Amino acid sequence: MEKEAKNKNEKKIVIKIEGDEWTKLVDAAFNKANKKAKIPGFRPGHAPKDVYVKHYGMESLYYDASNGAVEVAYDKMLEKNSDLKIVAQPTVDILNIGETGVEFEFTLTLKPEVVLGKYKGLKAKKPKVKVTKEEIEHSIEHMREHYKENIVKDGAIENGDIAVIDFEGFKDGVAFEGGKGENYSLEIGSNTFIPGFEEQLIGMKANDEKEINVTFPEDYHAEELKGQPVVFKVKINEVKEVKIPELDEDFFNDLGMEGIHSKESLEKQVKENLEAQKESQSEDDWLNALLEEAASTMKVDIPEVMIEEETSRMVSEYAQNVQMQGISMEQFYQFTGLTEDKLKEEYKEQATKRVTYRLMVEAIIEKEKIEVSEEEVKEEASKIASKYQMTEEEFFKNFGEDMVQYDLKVKKVFDMLKGEKE
Repeated sequence: MEKEAKNKNEKKIVIKIEGDEWTKLVDAAFNKANKKAKIPGFRPGHAPKDVYVKHYGMESLYYDASNGAVEVAYDKMLEKNSDLKIVAQPTVDILNIGETGVEFEFTLTLKPEVVLGKYKGLKAKKPKVKVTKEEIEHSIEHMREHYKENIVKDGAIENGDIAVIDFEGFKDGVAFEGGKGENYSLEIGSNTFIPGFEEQLIGMKANDEKEINVTFPEDYHAEELKGQPVVFKVKINEVKEVKIPELDEDFFNDLGMEGIHSKESLEKQVKENLEAQKESQSEDDWLNALLEEAASTMKVDIPEVMIEEETSRMVSEYAQNVQMQGISMEQFYQFTGLTEDKLKEEYKEQATKRVTYRLMVEAIIEKEKIEVSEEEVKEEASKIASKYQMTEEEFFKNFGEDMVQYDLKVKKVFDMLKGEKE
């Protein structure tokens, strides 16, 4: 049974589970509950149903029975409405429940109607790619930085050196929490410590000890230390200077790049790499500009739940990346001062764009009747499987043919937007 929904992108459907189907679910709930029931004169699991009902009431079984019934009702709802394009997880409410059955109301979010605007002959142009001499030099300097060495020196600490230190902080003569460290490698000039700390180490040598006076910033995260003067007792264990390699044979060998044996050959390779990176970025920027231009003339009323689900998906992806770096989300929120709600708010605009573009692309696929052949699917699957060192069978088992078909159709739409295929 259908009910009228307030939102045009919603559909309310009522499904009732009754008769023998409901009786079996209630009986299953009774068998489960009876195993833990404490009824005088009966061991758990051995009380007759009428005795259990007299002791606990039939209503005590309905909740557990409805949990099983909702799955049955959900399958029935999908079967009866297979033609509907549902774009979000349905919500469900219990309208009625009793001896004769249970009645569920499913609220479905349907794919909104898209009125396409102009998506051919778009004005956005691909940005031209140019690599400057400065960019090549910067990239090579970054490579040299990667191979830098920290070499122990006998002399005094200079700006840019690394001081390996023991330290302990005191406020009013009392050590404070988090103010102690041993064999900490501090790069002088990195400004990672409290303002004024690093500068006072300059001129010190290995085994020197010193008391350093500094004041915590007013915006420091620990309330008890904000704007407070403290003293750090510091011992220099070791002084290291940073040695950046020259562009010589040893450096080229360390790079391990085939055919690189001189500054000129390295510059040529770096230029090619930068051009490839910029070309890829240029393609991405162009596509984003085309999507934005095409979306600006389309009309669609996006259900809020679609944006909420996309935002949650993006936050989940971000959380996985954070956790792969060995940081829990609790630590991340503590370090950044963010919350899950704030993170979702930051992603909402991007999530809205993603949903908008997806709906537009799917509408173009439908309007243009874009199809892909079995040969195209097989060829694409073979490429991806090879990239991830999988067999085609393993790939299809894990990802399915539908995903490849969809991605290929999307690529054809992108080509159309670019004017490469009309």
